Amino acid sequence: MAKNSPEFRLPLWKRAFDILFSLGVIVAISPVLLTVAAIIRLSSKGPIVYKSKRVGSNYRIFDFYKFRSMYTDADQKLHSLAKTNNQYASKKKAKEQDVSGKCAECIANNEDCKSLMYFDDIAVCEKIYIQNKKDSSGQAFMKISNDPRITPIGHFLRNSSIDELPQLFNVLLGDMSIVGNRPLPLYEAEKLTTDQQSLRFLAPAGITGLWQVSKRGQKEMSEDERMELDNIYAKNHSLLFDIKIILKTFPALLQKDNV
Repeated sequence: MAKNSPEFRLPLWKRAFDILFSLGVIVAISPVLLTVAAIIRLSSKGPIVYKSKRVGSNYRIFDFYKFRSMYTDADQKLHSLAKTNNQYASKKKAKEQDVSGKCAECIANNEDCKSLMYFDDIAVCEKIYIQNKKDSSGQAFMKISNDPRITPIGHFLRNSSIDELPQLFNVLLGDMSIVGNRPLPLYEAEKLTTDQQSLRFLAPAGITGLWQVSKRGQKEMSEDERMELDNIYAKNHSLLFDIKIILKTFPALLQKDNV
């Protein structure tokens, strides 16, 4: 955390709201949760819920829950993709070897990955991330058309944002709130250490937030724009503000980009 940054304390009204809201929604949609869990269990091997480390309020690290939308043998599927997908036909053919720990780009280029970074359940090596950031491409990892790593139900879960529903249990446990700034992956949070950047962490971490409902109509959003919106929420969060964001979240879900 930035030097001399005060510690954020969640207001009692917000914690009470989070408990009542999350518990009420969990009970109301329990048939949906159970149905999705059963489909995931029956459609592919592996855990029903995927966990990844995220950084929330006060830079606190916690397990971030999502319904699993990828196969557990994603590395092997990437290897197969690199050999057969026409998208990589013009690149060097990947060697017949164990590719565990490699990302799709390195497999296609027959290169060894550096340390891996994780974007939810997608892995990308550090050199790919750094290069794409330098190119201002806005993409931290390569997107693959008809990605074979994603399960049949996984596409639907992601497009509908149903994969995010287990985060209601994060809220119930006190890891995050219904409304707040999006918890960040470790590699991203560790770079935000200046006073201006760390302000977003002196606020609740949430499932939905100001940037999700403010810029949903745009295909791209710069990091500066997102940080500005996060800081605005950090300075102005209130019960009325939260209710407004929640009401705007439902229309945002119908737009193209995922909330």
